[in-house]
Amino acid sequence: MTIPQSLQRAAANAVEANALLKDPAAQRGTVRPQLRRYDVRCLLPNGNIAETRHVAPSLPLFEEAFTAFCRGSLVETSQGPIAIEDLLPGDELITAEGDIQPLVWKGCTSLVPSRAAQNGRSLRLTSFTADSLGETKPMSTVVAGPAARLLQRAPLPGIRLEHGASLVPVQQYQDGMSIVETAPPTAVDLYHICLPRHAVIKVGGLPFETYHPGPEALKLVSQAIRTLYLNLFSHVDSVTGFGPLAFPRIDLQDSDLA
Repeated sequence: MTIPQSLQRAAANAVEANALLKDPAAQRGTVRPQLRRYDVRCLLPNGNIAETRHVAPSLPLFEEAFTAFCRGSLVETSQGPIAIEDLLPGDELITAEGDIQPLVWKGCTSLVPSRAAQNGRSLRLTSFTADSLGETKPMSTVVAGPAARLLQRAPLPGIRLEHGASLVPVQQYQDGMSIVETAPPTAVDLYHICLPRHAVIKVGGLPFETYHPGPEALKLVSQAIRTLYLNLFSHVDSVTGFGPLAFPRIDLQDSDLA
């Protein structure tokens, strides 16, 4: 699959347009965001599967849409556990509520976890060893990406839960023993997935959320960045198309451990 030159130019123009919104004097000596490749498979209204390759800035807005699950992660479906790299749009996934939703979007990118992003943001992974969250939770080691969140129903030290259950970043679980940070020095394939509505699914036996950008995700970005972002998702035409969050989220800055 080749990357059309027009996509490369569009991504580069978006970075340039975003920079022009700021004081040019402040831009001197700064490093522009690097571009990253993002691969997408989506379910079309006629039931066919479309595969596209995009080039966009490696900004958190884009990276968080692709970096939740590592290659080899087993997702619970109506046909049993399937490795995330083998999932196809249209496959039926079982949610935490016990209903079935079709996979409508899957994104993939590659990055080197030991290499920090240009803004210093960590892209390291979190490894959950067997039984680290209770008996058979998980049954075997699960490695999650930096954008992954787990549904937490019981209180955790330093974390304030809302309404009895919240989606917590995996970094909050790191204890240095059975749940640890890991940063391979080589490229890792990472994925995220969308269902028709935001939900919690079982991945490796643990309750992870599906992708949702959050209701405020596009409020402070330029029109060029907004257009590039929405072009990744053929099933929505605005951030409201992702629907409401299934559970409230806790961000790193909201916890007592931040």
